[in-house]
Amino acid sequence: MQQQLRKIFVEKFQSTPLVVKSPGRINLIGEHTDYNEGFVLPASIDKYIHVAIGKRKDDTIHLYSLEYKESQTASLQDLSIPGKQWPVYVLGVVDQLQKNGYRLSGFNLMFDGDIPIGAGMSSSAAVECATSFALNELFGLGIPKIEMVKMAQLAEHEFAGVKCGIMDQFASMFGKAGHVIRLDCRSLEYGYVPFDMKGIKIVLLDTNVKHSLASSAYNERRTQCEAGVAKIQQHIPGVKSLRDATIKMLGDYVTNPVVYQRCKYVVEEIERLQYACADLNNGDIDAFGKKMFATHDGLSKLYEVSCAELDCLVDAVRIHPSVLGARMMGGGFGGCTINLVEETEVEKIINTVSETYKNKMNKELTAYVVNIESGTCIEL
Repeated sequence: MQQQLRKIFVEKFQSTPLVVKSPGRINLIGEHTDYNEGFVLPASIDKYIHVAIGKRKDDTIHLYSLEYKESQTASLQDLSIPGKQWPVYVLGVVDQLQKNGYRLSGFNLMFDGDIPIGAGMSSSAAVECATSFALNELFGLGIPKIEMVKMAQLAEHEFAGVKCGIMDQFASMFGKAGHVIRLDCRSLEYGYVPFDMKGIKIVLLDTNVKHSLASSAYNERRTQCEAGVAKIQQHIPGVKSLRDATIKMLGDYVTNPVVYQRCKYVVEEIERLQYACADLNNGDIDAFGKKMFATHDGLSKLYEVSCAELDCLVDAVRIHPSVLGARMMGGGFGGCTINLVEETEVEKIINTVSETYKNKMNKELTAYVVNIESGTCIEL
């Protein structure tokens, strides 16, 4: 893919580009905990956004998407939010760089990738990270990776209008082959936990649905979590987020039943992740998988961000001993389930679940088998 990207860039812009790749991500456990200052356990995968970039002699930004076969031009002096969705992620990063005092000139940027759109693998974060990394290299800005991650997150907030946590951008930038990242979303301290893939494959089953509820429900869940924290703070001022809360605090002070359910899921999930890391360090993938099923049940029944299609897929694999764990992944209301499947049974599971999904939901299933690889880097 990157060779084709280089070739088309040279043909279109008559210059040799710098090429950067940034991966999509999965999250093994710890969903909707990031914006509650909890922990997450993501990893970067072998699906990428590839960005080719070169300097211009003026202040124009010329963007081109190979996937959409569309161009977009902008000026460094006028970075208004474009009407099309895909340029938002690039221009949002440029906006952040300029706000932070980094000097740029115009540039040509072209991108392509194989991260499925809308499947919950964070293609937008990969575009943001690839863009920030490429601009940092191209202009010799000397920006630390963690600062690029923070600016990429703010680009999503301010240009794309999605108040995402920092997990997606962090995983895309800091991923390490063969490891998951235990990220503290409050302090941004992190460590790598080995993920032994011997005999196991990570299989993503895509519902091929993306309900329009997703973004509005995401913002609503954040508000509900904040409401729960506000109730506890009236009695225990030291509680700054659900990271600091306990189930007893919720029972004592959060009287709204819906808010209680939302907060209960988050508090339990933050605790579940700690035990899940211990499972991985002990090489107990069976215990880890059981916690993935428990996470799905919490997301479906307490946090209520699942949907019939996601529940169908998780229920379809529960009965198979070759599936060690499964859950919905991402914001919810569509996208993928993530499954840990014995390597010898992958094809059989995909075929069996595809048939079940077709019969029960009258929809086609798409499957992706992914590996854990390293994060954003220059492509040579």
